[in-house]
Amino acid sequence: MRVPIPAFAAPALTAAALLAPIPEAGAVDAVYDTEKGRIRVQTIVEGLRHPWGLAFLPDGRILVTERDGNLRLVGGGKVSEPLAGVPEVDAGGQGGLLDVAVDPVFTRSRLVYLSYSEAGDGGNSTAVARGRLSEDGTRLTGVEVVFSQRPKLDSAMHFGSRLVFDRQGHLFITLGERSKAQFRGQAQLLDSHLGKVIRIRPDGSVPEDNPFAGRRDALPEIWSYGHRNAQGAALNPDTGVLWLNEHGPRGGDEINIPEAGKNYGWPVVSYGVNYDGSPVGGGRSEAPGMTGPIHHWTPSIGVSGMAFYTADAMPGWHGSVFVGGLAIPKLVRLERDGDRITGSEDLLEDLGLRIRQVVQGPDGALYLLTDESDGEILRVGPG
Repeated sequence: MRVPIPAFAAPALTAAALLAPIPEAGAVDAVYDTEKGRIRVQTIVEGLRHPWGLAFLPDGRILVTERDGNLRLVGGGKVSEPLAGVPEVDAGGQGGLLDVAVDPVFTRSRLVYLSYSEAGDGGNSTAVARGRLSEDGTRLTGVEVVFSQRPKLDSAMHFGSRLVFDRQGHLFITLGERSKAQFRGQAQLLDSHLGKVIRIRPDGSVPEDNPFAGRRDALPEIWSYGHRNAQGAALNPDTGVLWLNEHGPRGGDEINIPEAGKNYGWPVVSYGVNYDGSPVGGGRSEAPGMTGPIHHWTPSIGVSGMAFYTADAMPGWHGSVFVGGLAIPKLVRLERDGDRITGSEDLLEDLGLRIRQVVQGPDGALYLLTDESDGEILRVGPG
């Protein structure tokens, strides 16, 4: 239930909440009663063009990408001008400047990682570059590409592109299979990066314990395969293991736990059907040698963004997984028991805003990106 907030009910801002000033009229400012307590949803900033990725710096400021190709810095309720030094992106369709991640040792390195659609011979593909954020926060310097998906193809869809560092400092990259029927089958081939989860060192080199390292018939960066288009990813805080969500076709959005060397089935099996109603593959949802999801949605909600909640600001949320919805705009809270999903709660449906990314902030609130031409950062905290 959405409840207007009387003026006298606005809580005082603490130092931890300085990134969440009271929004101006017209922005989101509402409270909701949920299964685990009352929450308040506030607009932090608006006016972003299709924001895609969000990452906190150690000082509490936020880096946010816009799909058109801009990287901006947000702090104190204000949005910077676009930072200089960002790689050129092949913006169009689902492509452009996509995710952003901050180096685990940023205070020493000042490195920022960006995923984006990169043009080249044959079309485009997902690439990842890194550069150093200048001390004044206005530019990236020393930018270098550390990964480029092969092959490049003529498609404006399914770039994947989430970036997650594991506890050993390795970088996971989710890669879509580029959608079109003539090459989506490469998700099953180990000599192609399409439809894969990639694991590299921060400089782009390959860890020796990658499952296909040393094989002549496989690309060594591959961690897992048979994925469609994973647009949400996060580490399970209990185990340090990667979880991801990925789009199904018509139905069959999935949550998977991608293990080293395993095959997750696309496009041989699916819980959905093709957009024209025809069956995917042989119409099966499982097959020998292929690992199924731990959770799936039909109809598709258009999953994007993922965060495990570990803070104390909302004690009832502790251990929950949050996923954004694009096709059915909402925020979903999933309850779990270990690696099993045991319950689900839909939130913020009445806002009608496509949720592209979900991140837990240093103040214990959730921060959401809305994928709109006038996109916002929303803060979701105690009500």
